[in-house]
Order: sequence, then structure tokens, then C-alpha cells
Amino acid sequence: MSPRTIEVTRGSGNVFRDFNQRNADLLQLKAILAAEIIKALDRQELSVRQAHGRTGIAAADYSRIRNADLGRFTVDRLMTIMNRLGHRVEVAVKVRRRSLPGTATAAT
Repeated sequence: MSPRTIEVTRGSGNVFRDFNQRNADLLQLKAILAAEIIKALDRQELSVRQAHGRTGIAAADYSRIRNADLGRFTVDRLMTIMNRLGHRVEVAVKVRRRSLPGTATAAT
């Protein structure tokens, strides 16, 4: 039996971009915030109903977040939920030029 060759493609760090999703950066940010909300719920051992009672955010919203159904949420809303759970959100922005397919960027 001959050894198989496996081709590995390195991802960009943003799965949404890797699958050519529109608004990939926005989707990635929302996914990161949702993951942090889930971590906060788990660390505090809160059910969705307990989280609702503590924060006033609908239990259904917490269920949607746990199920990665983030279409209804804005980044602002997800940050508000984090704040209500007692966490502070800090955002750092890096702007980088990206090269378009088929173009080379010159080293400076």
C-alpha cells in the first residue's frame, strides 16, 4: 500500500472568509461574542431562564445564542448582553490592506 498524500490548506483565521461568506468579518465578530456569552453562562452555571431573570434579556435570545442562530443579533446587542452578564467588552481594531486575488503586494 502506498502512502497517501494529504494536501493541507491553511485557513485565514476566519472560517466565514474561507467559505466566501459576505460580511465575513462581521459574522466572525458575532461568533466570537456569542462564544464569550456562552462561556459566561457556563462559568456562572446559568440556565437561559436564570440568565433572563438576572439580566432581563429574553431566555429565547440566550437559546438562539447557544444554538448559533445569530441572524437577529447586532454586534451592539451582543455586547449589551455581555455587559448585563457582568463582563466588559473591549474592542481593538487593526486595519490591514489585503491583496486581491491575482495581485502581488510590494514589500516596503
